[in-house]
Amino acid sequence: MAIPVGRSVVFVTGNAKKLEEVIQILGDKFPYKLVSKKIDLPEYQGEPDEISIQKCKEAVKQVDGPVIVEDTCLCFRALGGLPGPYIKWFLDKLRPEGLYKMLAGFEDKSAWALCTFAFCPGKEEPVQLFRGITEVRI
Repeated sequence: MAIPVGRSVVFVTGNAKKLEEVIQILGDKFPYKLVSKKIDLPEYQGEPDEISIQKCKEAVKQVDGPVIVEDTCLCFRALGGLPGPYIKWFLDKLRPEGLYKMLAGFEDKSAWALCTFAFCPGKEEPVQLFRGITEVRI
């Protein structure tokens, strides 16, 4: 299903700065108006792709139109990819200092940040995933 020209796509976020950044990344040639909407989505568990797909499907039901959702993971190699999609809770409980201390016993301080955008044009349409990965060292 193509989105008609002039139609809006809802970016699910309550963060105005994040919306501004996404609009800047998409650029002037993005053919749709991007608007934000804060929606309380369930906190799904699973692998990053599964979580993004579930969030997007729920958002498209609530919006009843095309949506984009974003999910960010921070994955430490020494911890087998953890905390991954659960970084929000790790930061809430441990703070950045606690995350650093978790790695104290490991020589490998490398990690990757995974940002996944999920897009769905409508309820009966498939979710499309777009990923960006940045290698980091803590």
